[in-house]
Amino acid sequence: MDDIGTELRRVHRRWRELPEAVAAENASLLRDLAQHLADATRAATGREPLGIPDLGTAALLDQLTVMVYDARRAGLDEQVLPGLTRLRRSLP
Repeated sequence: MDDIGTELRRVHRRWRELPEAVAAENASLLRDLAQHLADATRAATGREPLGIPDLGTAALLDQLTVMVYDARRAGLDEQVLPGLTRLRRSLP
């Protein structure tokens, strides 16, 4: 498995370990990275930025996973891995 896949699995595992209240307090960390990747992906493909919808805390991990996939498809691995690593390290 590649480094990005490994780091994404680590984020998934850590996020799922958090109590619901703690996850809610830290939701902005996931949302910010997902939005950053969405913006970078749209810029790389020549499209205007578009905000990701707020679907609540329960959907954030899925939204981040989709944004990681899209960013990788756009060739942005150099932004994805450090972003995931920073995110994981910043989670309580």
